[in-house]
Formats: sequence, C-alpha cells, structure tokens
Amino acid sequence: MALRHFFRNRDGSVAPMLALAALPLFGFVGAAIDFSRAASIRTSMQSAVDASALMLSKSAPTLDPADLEQKSSDAFKALFTHPEAQNVQVAAVFNEPQQGNFSLTVTANATVNTLFARLLGRPQIDLSASSEVLWGIKRLNLALVLDNTGSMQQNAKMDNLKTAAHTLLTTLQNAAKKPDDIKVAIVPFSTDVNAGTENAGASWIDWTEWEAANGTCSNDNYNSKSRCERNGKTWTPNAHSTWNGCVYDRDQNNDVTNAATVPGSPATLFRAHQASSCPVSMMPLSTDWTALNTKIDAMTPTGNTNVTIGLAWGFQALSPVEPFNAPAPETDLDKVMVILTDGENTQNRWSSSATSIDARTQKACDNIKAANIKVYTVRVINGDVSLLKGCATKPTMYYDVQQADQLNGVFSSIAQNLANLRITH
Repeated sequence: MALRHFFRNRDGSVAPMLALAALPLFGFVGAAIDFSRAASIRTSMQSAVDASALMLSKSAPTLDPADLEQKSSDAFKALFTHPEAQNVQVAAVFNEPQQGNFSLTVTANATVNTLFARLLGRPQIDLSASSEVLWGIKRLNLALVLDNTGSMQQNAKMDNLKTAAHTLLTTLQNAAKKPDDIKVAIVPFSTDVNAGTENAGASWIDWTEWEAANGTCSNDNYNSKSRCERNGKTWTPNAHSTWNGCVYDRDQNNDVTNAATVPGSPATLFRAHQASSCPVSMMPLSTDWTALNTKIDAMTPTGNTNVTIGLAWGFQALSPVEPFNAPAPETDLDKVMVILTDGENTQNRWSSSATSIDARTQKACDNIKAANIKVYTVRVINGDVSLLKGCATKPTMYYDVQQADQLNGVFSSIAQNLANLRITH
C-alpha cells in the first residue's frame, strides 16, 4: 500500500526525476568549463610558440637539428607557464626551400586533465599549437660617409668617431653569415674626397684644371699655365704620379647624382684637385674587415666642410657604375648610407656660401633616397639640424649627438638596426 501510494504521489516523484535529469546537464556545464579552461591554455600556448619561432629564426640556420629542438623547447617552456598542462612536447623544423630563403616551424603539444568532462567519458583534452616563420637574409651594402674636417679634432670628436666606427664594423662582421653578405665602403670627406692615388691612370678623372695649376714654367717662377703662357713661356704639367688623390665637385648637376662617367665628356668626369687639406683616401665596398678598421684608424681631421661631396661619393660607392661598379639593386640587397658631420657647409668648388652649398646637399639627399638607398644622418654637436633631419630617410634615422662620447651608443644602435634589417619576416 505504501509503495502504491508513493507512485501515485506526484510530489514524491518530482525530486528523483529532477535529479536524474540534472546529471547530464551538470556534466555539460562542467565540460564547458573544462573546454573554456583548455582554450585559454591553448591561447597561451600559441603565443609562446609564436614568440619562440620568432626568437629562434635568426639563429636557426646555424644550429644542428638537435640543438634547434632543444633551444626551441627551452624557449617555449620559459614562456609557457601553465603547470596544469601535462606531457608538453616541442618540435622544431628548419628548412631552406631556396638559396637565401628560410622557414622555421615550431609545434607544441600538451594535454590538460578535465574536472567535469571526465563524467562524460573525456578524462583529458589534447592541445596543439604551431607557428611558421618565413624569412630571407638580405645582403647589405653600406657606405660610411664620415666628416674628416678640421673641427673634428675638437672635443675628442674624431677619437670617439673611430671608437664608434670600430664598434659598428665589429657588429656587422659578426652578423655576416657568408663572406659577401655585408660589404662596407668608407668615405672620409672635407672640402674634397680622396679618390686614391692608385687611380691616377683612370679614365674617369679629368686633369684639365689640375695640369693648369700644377707644373713648371720654363725659365721662370710662374705657378699657373695661364700666367706662364701669357708671358711667352712654356708650361710643363707635373706628372700625374705627383697627384695627392683629391677630387672636388663634378660639374653641376652631375655633382649631386650617380651619373656614369663618359670618357671625353668632361662634365661627367671627376676633377683632380691638389687640395692642401686632403683627407685620407676613401675605400670602396669591401669585406676585408681588417682593412676597413685600418682605414678608420688612418682618418685625420683637415679642411673645411662640404657635405655634398661626401654624399656624392657615398652615392657612387653604392652605384653599379664607374668608378666602383657596386652590385646592381636586387630584392635581397639593402643599400644604406650613414652620413656624419659636425658642422655646417662652408666650402665647395664654387662657393663659401652655406645657403648655396646647402642647396646642393639637399639635391644630393633627394637623389640618393630616390634611388632607394636608406639614409641615416648623425649631427655631432654642430650642424644644420633641418638639413640633416630632412636628409634622413625618416625622422627616427636622424641622430642629434650633443656630446662626442655618445657616438659609440649611436653607432651601436645603427649597427643593430642594420643587422636586424637583414631579417625580413
């Protein structure tokens, strides 16, 4: 009778029915919590995998497979801090699908034990994350265009410049993975640039003015061809081997371009000039790090400031035309110029007017950037801020140095930027 009464009693039947119905409901709600927790952990896993792949992309080409996998695992586990993730495994695969192009794939797997979903027969959730980084290592052609004027002797500017330049060269040498990866040219400048006495026989030099000013007059002491000949004497030019290597501005507008020289066309040629204040000779693009550092050590302050001619020869050093025939532009080659000066323009071939010379400097800057050459500018204590800032490819590539001992930090920053520039993700 009691049992029959229980089944007939509607109030008594509701509770067990609700309990039975609620079990699956509670299981699904708990499972949702488990999966939500797992999703959060997987998001962290993906972030750690992405960061690890990017971190290792620079060193991956130099690591053997075992070292790469170990470093990938170490990097991932340092970033992924979720102790609830079990059985964590990390794999890394490096490939070079074609010359100069690379890929690195980092994959992580783990499991997470469930709290509620196990009631539905799901004791754990498998997690996986993968990241692929594709990149190429660009080659670099760099021209260091460095003020060697007399004012660089002041405030230890030249000494600090040498230290900074050595630091930059060391950084780039360490960044080079192959012999021709990075080439550097050095262009010391004052009013003139020294093209090197070894080029005395080159077809791209015009000797007309040099021969008219450097020679001897028969039976007299006239020191120029015009005066000598006006007085009925014979002028004998000096041998070109007595040239000190200096050249000054080309004819306008070739003075601000990288136009090729044409034998027999004086306007395109570089004018030999026996400057009394001739800087150390420039050095074309080279991978001889010892010689590059030796050239830096040889720099000596002398003469007045002509930023234009420094830019023009830096432009030539990076151009695929005579006199230096640099590598032609390619997608995997960056061409960069660093121009440093400590003063305003004071003298060029035609003028001592800063305004006039500045106009030539601005044109040279515009032409260099139009040729897809990236330009860093460094002003050391003095110099035209507006001109130099406008010459830089972008504002962050202009540096205003207020004390000479800050140069090493500035050049270190530029060197690191150049090293990073070579990695293109």
